[in-house]
This record gives sequence, C-alpha cells and structure tokens, in this order.
Amino acid sequence: MKVVLFCGGLGMRMREGPSSAPKPMNMIGDRPLLWHVMRYYAHFGHTDFILCLGYGAAAVKDYFLHYDETQSNDFTLTAGSRDIEMHRTDIHDWKISFIDTGLHSSIGERLMRVRALVENEDIFLANYADTLTDAPLDELVARFRRAPNAVASMLAVPPVSTHHLVDIAGSGEVTGVRPVSEMMQWENGGYFVMRPGIFDVLREGEDMVPQAFARLVPQRQLLAQRYDGFWRAADTFKDRAELEDMFHRGQCPWMLWDPHRGGESVLTVSALIPEQASPHDADAALAG
Repeated sequence: MKVVLFCGGLGMRMREGPSSAPKPMNMIGDRPLLWHVMRYYAHFGHTDFILCLGYGAAAVKDYFLHYDETQSNDFTLTAGSRDIEMHRTDIHDWKISFIDTGLHSSIGERLMRVRALVENEDIFLANYADTLTDAPLDELVARFRRAPNAVASMLAVPPVSTHHLVDIAGSGEVTGVRPVSEMMQWENGGYFVMRPGIFDVLREGEDMVPQAFARLVPQRQLLAQRYDGFWRAADTFKDRAELEDMFHRGQCPWMLWDPHRGGESVLTVSALIPEQASPHDADAALAG
C-alpha cells in the first residue's frame, strides 16, 4: 500500500534559522524523525513511499541518496574494512518517490500534486512526517475497509497539551483549574487512510483539514479511529527533546520494529463510523 508523507512545510516552530533543516529531518537518536515515521509504516509491510517535498527538499534527498545502513544496524567488517556484512538492514526493500510539491503549498495542495501516483489505488495511506505512535496500523486499515462508504479516516487522539483550563465565575473568581488532557475531546492525530474519492473534495488554495474533510462530513464519509495509546507530535524543541530523552532511555513505544526499544502495540483502537457519531464527536474529529 502506498504511503504519502507531507514533509515540505516550513516548520517555523522547530527552525533555528533560515538555513536549518526541515522539521522531519531533525534527529531522534541516530535517525531523523522522517525515518522513524517511515520505519513504522515499513514494520506493517508498507514500503512504497511518496515524499511530498517543499522546504528543505535537498536535505531529504541528500540523506537518502547517501544512506548509511551501518548507522542503525549491527554489521561485521572483514577484509581490512573492504567487506561489510550487514546483520540486518532498514531500507533495502523501500521504494521512495521524491516529489516537489511547492514551497508554500498546503497539505491538501501537496496531496493534489501527487494525485497521479495514487489515484488508481483502492486505498492509500497518508500522514504528516512529524508524528509518532504505536497504534496498530493493520487494525486501522482493516476497520477502514469495513466502512465502504468512507472516503477518509484519521487517527483521533486525546489532547496532549500541558496547558490548563481555567473555570471563571462571572465575578472573575476562579472556580476550577484542570488539565486540557482531561477534556472529553479528540484531536486530529494524522495517520490517514484514504480512498481516491478524496480528490473530489480537494481544492486549490485550501487545505485538507479542515476544508476538504468538512465536505465529507455531511455525506458521512469521514471516519475517526480513536486511540488512547502512545501518540506524540514533534512540533516544538521541547517535544523533540522529550522524544530524544525517551530514545536514550530505551523507552520508545513507536519503535515497534525494535524489540529492545519499542513495545507491543496496545489494541485500544475503536472506530467511529459517521452514522454513529454524535455532533460532539464529529466536531472533535475535525479538530486540529
């Protein structure tokens, strides 16, 4: 199954300067964030990638053109360093298409730019290139297949903000303080499963979320798959620092392919088929 990854945004909250690398190329351990996302999909057997490039395209291309398997795999060196025997490999079976989708394009516009590569697929996958999870992808796809009227589905996750909500009385007195995470809401967590019908609701100058997805809601063609396991977006330096710390502590739930660092995926996914959705849940599915 083809995987479209949106990795061409400016990533202003993660940039250190005008010449800094694009956000997906920020390192988590010994590999960039983009590699971790791709490795997750490969773990489930999906190795045909379409990278929607924009800002920092040269950095992404250069990384894979000069990819070094020895950086994240054990190997044996013989014949005076002339022969390398890899104990295992990462990307030998990957197919990666590098597509320039514009410097300032929205996510929806980037998807439109690669339409020719996926429009003949029954189902294809898509995602931001900066979010990590241990969600069981095979189950997400299976649930989507069982909803033949659905054009798209998204992973819906609880809010991960560390901010607090303040309840205020009319007189200005604070009556309560509670974490945002305690709200009964769901955010758009990416990890999209789609059918080519998505191109019928995409428009130039608009984004996929919320504009295109909003057009699917009245027809009950948008599916939310709720997941309360590990999910993390690397939007800020703080997010990246936390993921880096997890990596060095060997506690990386998203690394399902590595039994020494990752963990078993917890099957706590539940599908929210549009016909069953409440207005509250439908609004939450479009959040983010």
